[in-house]
Amino acid sequence: MKRIATIVLSLGIIMPFYAQNTPRVNKLREIVVLGKRPMKEIGVQKTAFDSVALKENIALSMADILTFNSSVFVKSYGRATLSTVAFRGTSPSHTQVTWNGMRINNPMLGMTDFSTIPAYFIDNASLLHGTSSVNETGGGLGGLVRLATTPDVGEGINAQYVQGIGSFSTFDEFGRFTYGDDHWSVSTRVVYSSSPNDYKYVNHDKKVNIYDDDHNIIGQYHPTERNRSGAYKDFHALQEIYYNTNKGDRFGLNAWFIKSNRELPMLTTDYGDERDFENRQRENTFRGVLSWDHNRSSWKAGAKAGYIHTWMAYDYRREITEGNWAEMTRSRSKVNTVFGQLEGEYTPARRWYFTANLSAHQHFVRSEDKNIILQDGDKAIVGYDKGRIELSGAFSAKWQPVDPIGLSVVLREEMFGDRWAPLIPAFFIDGLISRKGNVMVKASVSKNHKFPTLNDLYFLPGGNPDLRSENGWSYDAGASFDTGWTRPFPVSVGGSVTWFDSYIDDWIMWLPTTKGFFSPRNVKKVHAYGIEGKLNLAMEPFKGWVVDLNGSYSWTPSVNGGEKMSPADQSVGKQLPYVPKHSASLTGRLTWRSWGFLYKWAYYSERFTMSSNDYTLTGHLPRYFMSNISLEKGLSFKPVDLQLKFAVNNLFNEDYLSVLSRPMPGINFEFFIGITPKFTKHKK
Repeated sequence: MKRIATIVLSLGIIMPFYAQNTPRVNKLREIVVLGKRPMKEIGVQKTAFDSVALKENIALSMADILTFNSSVFVKSYGRATLSTVAFRGTSPSHTQVTWNGMRINNPMLGMTDFSTIPAYFIDNASLLHGTSSVNETGGGLGGLVRLATTPDVGEGINAQYVQGIGSFSTFDEFGRFTYGDDHWSVSTRVVYSSSPNDYKYVNHDKKVNIYDDDHNIIGQYHPTERNRSGAYKDFHALQEIYYNTNKGDRFGLNAWFIKSNRELPMLTTDYGDERDFENRQRENTFRGVLSWDHNRSSWKAGAKAGYIHTWMAYDYRREITEGNWAEMTRSRSKVNTVFGQLEGEYTPARRWYFTANLSAHQHFVRSEDKNIILQDGDKAIVGYDKGRIELSGAFSAKWQPVDPIGLSVVLREEMFGDRWAPLIPAFFIDGLISRKGNVMVKASVSKNHKFPTLNDLYFLPGGNPDLRSENGWSYDAGASFDTGWTRPFPVSVGGSVTWFDSYIDDWIMWLPTTKGFFSPRNVKKVHAYGIEGKLNLAMEPFKGWVVDLNGSYSWTPSVNGGEKMSPADQSVGKQLPYVPKHSASLTGRLTWRSWGFLYKWAYYSERFTMSSNDYTLTGHLPRYFMSNISLEKGLSFKPVDLQLKFAVNNLFNEDYLSVLSRPMPGINFEFFIGITPKFTKHKK
């Protein structure tokens, strides 16, 4: 379907902090483009993040990017601690995550910790909402987070170094070296972050009495404490090598190594002394992907092979008497995953487009606690040693019977271990209903399945090998527009609104048993529905001044519609725990020449911590707003470019919790200096 885009705004929002930072005027200019809607994305509900957001500063993780640039819920246990993402009222394990095509969800827990993914290591990031995730993989009952790196590097030798210094004695360092020519693209990136992480906060879970001279209590107050036992040291290294034959073939290697050493902060309800115990988690992870892409005018083919190794250790010990430490927990986990994928695309005619892909993930997991001793002196069996093959294959056909309308059918089949899922069908339709404003409507429907995690099935004690897969139907429909004008000054505006509705059966929950431990069961029917909205605005109100605004909003009721498990069960008909009904985000950028100002805002409504939705002291967490700002300036000298940036996080010193009893930092500051040498370019 061909259409004229009346205005395409070339946002020269060159964030001077990261580019070849010669001062210049950023302009919006009017151009006319004859375009064709990508058939691969017929009916797809997608949120893409621009490179400016991803490269905002080296201290940000993908958890920070998702918080301020989307309306998905990011559940954070504190600064530099576990951060998970949930789409459309589902749980974190219902969100699939891929990196360069390889699924990186932990097979033990089914979720991904986004605090361990530096945004500076990601070149392309996007969200596929609900049904749209079936195009990539199964199991994404909420959606998919797609992360990737690209071979785009500058010609010749280039380098960059960034040093960040922040509150709480925080240091962040980033270095990158690249080389590019007609055939080769080589990139090496390194990030190192460390901090005692001892920020102050008001502890609302404790009260200190005020006494008069006669030792009578005359008042109380909440004490100000420091985050205890929260230090961290994270190291990341990413090596990429690409070779392009310039004849339609490209070969690639991506290798990512993580070494993390983090203490787990004490709870706000803990009265102990942090010097009397150690609560630490260590992780070594390697992820590698080899790829081959073969492109021709009417068809494409590709193959990938990958490997993931993760070693994770968790140690919890206390000092019983001086110099005498007792190990309470000594957990060790090893995960090895082998990955393979084949995919192809074929366009036999202008109105037809076919795709097929087949992927395999073979997991080998060993998890054990080496320090659990029973009363008779024997060691308890805690953990498991299992392997599982996961196969996923899909075929799609996309058709445009007439230019304004597109239709797509996806059929996916999956196998986990020796269990086959019923066929996963998905149907998409979209259509351009008005060329003026590029108004488009989209709709889709799919059935999806989410297999139990390895912990759900095999963890000892408590694993349940008889669990059924979670499954359900998802529907969504929406409309989008994209328009602009040039008078009285250039303006571009676009947005979308989407309604979604999901019914999920056999929802898995871990529940207490009469034997003293928890065990998972298929207990719930969940109805998640709501509205998602996005709005983007860019304009040049004065010559050289560029304003860019991006906002998002979600209304997400997610209700337990199952049967009562007991007469005392008060969860039926209630909102699921830790699922906010309302969430929103807004970013605003103002640039002028080599100056840049950024404002970020995020909002989550109240979250209940219990399925009964009680308004008790510990039963719910109040809503909160978060505001961050930054100011940056680029300086250009003959041998080197400098980039200076000052950031203020939690601008209004919001006192909030994302997770019960997990303190969050108040207002804090960061300063960054970037150095980009200018290497001599040799003319050909």
